[in-house]
Amino acid sequence: MLSKYETIINSDLIAPNDKYYWGYQYRLGYEVLVPYLKDIGAFKPGYSVAEIGSAEGGVLAAFVDAGATEPLGTDIVSIRLEKGKIISDLIDCNINFELHNIITEEPRPEWLEKYDLVILRDVIEHLDDTKLALSQIKKIIKPGGFLYVTFPPYYSPFGGHQHTVENFWGKFPFIHYLPNFIFYRLIASGRKNDIIEVKRLQKIRLTPRKFVKSALESGFEIFHTDYYFLRPVYKMKFGLPTIKSNILSFIPLFKNVFSLEASYILKKK
Repeated sequence: MLSKYETIINSDLIAPNDKYYWGYQYRLGYEVLVPYLKDIGAFKPGYSVAEIGSAEGGVLAAFVDAGATEPLGTDIVSIRLEKGKIISDLIDCNINFELHNIITEEPRPEWLEKYDLVILRDVIEHLDDTKLALSQIKKIIKPGGFLYVTFPPYYSPFGGHQHTVENFWGKFPFIHYLPNFIFYRLIASGRKNDIIEVKRLQKIRLTPRKFVKSALESGFEIFHTDYYFLRPVYKMKFGLPTIKSNILSFIPLFKNVFSLEASYILKKK
């Protein structure tokens, strides 16, 4: 792990911002996701792995180091894929990066029923049609294969993604509960593209209940579920411990409002 991670972190060829994003993705994959999915039985060396919304591909690189084969990373932002390709080439990871929109485009014929594991980390809440997205992704998973999904429930403290606008008020939890004429004014000084996305997420309002309903209707079975008070990625971003909220997740208030992450492993029937 350290050799490839340090190769990128110490490289003069990679911009500091790209090092940061790739670096925490890689650490999240190597330190958290690989052992987590191994323990649950959703990943083992030799599995073919794809990630939808892979960005620079740090998570995928960690899975390749753990024995994943035929790695595929897709995203709708070409510049992040281009940066991922540069990094992947530097460390001989051989990740196949493809510009693709899982909602508006059919999966490529060569991807159909090819993957043992597909990763969808903090993407599903941005997709307008949850059921359609899951149905599309199901097409590239082998029978008996797995889909790992995480997202912040909409009614959690920052489920409205107000923090992404990067202004003063966006740092406050639960402000997306406010009436629109107040909420929109509070985030108005933020970045325009992120404000547009925040308003779009407000229409989607993905909750655990809505997600599970869509997953079952798409033909998946729920293989494993976890909820978190403090998300695993916070260890990489902020140095905070990971704290699960499973013991209270049977109470809708805790699952929807106080869990900062909902995590599901779905299995294709």
